[in-house]
Amino acid sequence: MPHSGKVHGWSIVAATLLVLAIVLLLVPVSEPGKPGPWRSPDPSEQARSSDRGEVSSRERKIRALLDRRAAALRNRNLAAFMASVDPQAPVPFRRRQRALFHNLADVPLARWFYELDSDGTASSPPPATMPEPPRELWAPGVVLNYALTGVDVVPTRKAVNHLFARRGDTWYLTGGTAARERQRLTWRGPWYYGRCRVIVTDTGLVLGHDGNRELMRRVARIMKASVTAVTEVWGPDWSQQVGVLLPASRSELRSLVGPTFAVDGIAAVAIADRVNTVTDRVAGPRVVFNTSTAAELSDTTLRVVLQHEITHIATRTDTVDGAPMWLLEGFADYVGYRGSGLSSEETAPDLARRVRQRGPPSGLPSDDAFKGSGSRMELAYQQGWSVVDFLVRTVGERRVVGLYHRIAETGSSADVDEALRDIAGMSTNELVRRWRGHLRHTFG
Repeated sequence: MPHSGKVHGWSIVAATLLVLAIVLLLVPVSEPGKPGPWRSPDPSEQARSSDRGEVSSRERKIRALLDRRAAALRNRNLAAFMASVDPQAPVPFRRRQRALFHNLADVPLARWFYELDSDGTASSPPPATMPEPPRELWAPGVVLNYALTGVDVVPTRKAVNHLFARRGDTWYLTGGTAARERQRLTWRGPWYYGRCRVIVTDTGLVLGHDGNRELMRRVARIMKASVTAVTEVWGPDWSQQVGVLLPASRSELRSLVGPTFAVDGIAAVAIADRVNTVTDRVAGPRVVFNTSTAAELSDTTLRVVLQHEITHIATRTDTVDGAPMWLLEGFADYVGYRGSGLSSEETAPDLARRVRQRGPPSGLPSDDAFKGSGSRMELAYQQGWSVVDFLVRTVGERRVVGLYHRIAETGSSADVDEALRDIAGMSTNELVRRWRGHLRHTFG
């Protein structure tokens, strides 16, 4: 479940792990026969076409087209890539396709290929929507599979919105008004927003654009140390490779993290597409920075944020949906602030004020308190950090890591209480009582 965060003075509230499952919705749109060389087939005509093998031929040809297009991009063959584009498509569309090819030039791709979902089809719009109507239009479901070299153990899968046109016996990727009228939920990678620039490091890569190259260099300088810091706490049983994305605009940020995510004020967010807890593999692990916010951070604060988000990536295969947020975010903040040299007062200024003015909180922060934005959420993050910091001071870092493993695998409060008793030697109520005393001593 997504959570937003803010940067307030030294108080860093970094966003939690967001698992994005973007599904391409293909809604059939039928329009009975029209005069001229092209018209949408009615169901009986579609059935007859299927019997004659026309549908399978169409699928076969478009799969071959997508294979050629992917190979051309991997092999850096512009002529072959542009040969997949409709020669009668509007000039701006063809220009964007050429730009897309060049925007990917510096991106190290271990894999890049397409899957065709022939079940998710849409009939075509009337020919008046294109300057020179093709014989046929088809909008099947298309899924891009790609893997960044040195980052992705398995390819990540993204639904993309493609429209194909048949001219004669040849199929092409097309665009223009016809494509815009079929706008569906679709993913757009950084290469749709400008020329991608990449800095490769020992622990992954940083991908951004010309407008944020200084921030790219700053992040690249601290990546290895940040991965090392997370591994020191969590252990080596994770990939220890991270892809960091620096979007150039708000629209790019929203495309990368999802349209429903509250991006205002966040410094960064960790995302993934799929998690396999059996094989311990995460598809598409990325740290996405809000560059307008992150560019203003000091080096110390930038490292805190990066370590927080990398912690979410490292722990993802051991974390189920529904695990208590006070532990998930508190642990990530603990790792983020570890070694920063910041005092408790600098780390949790709102919590310190709350303790002095109203006394310690009566209980652990609820999951709802981590949602949205504002002072309530910021206080929740600071409380989560404080609880985990208290546990580390009380039972040691190794036991807290064991506690995370045990608790993050369940969403049950009873299991949480049992894990606390077994590993930390205290019930949930005892943890709250002792933590409140720790807060009085620290901030009173």
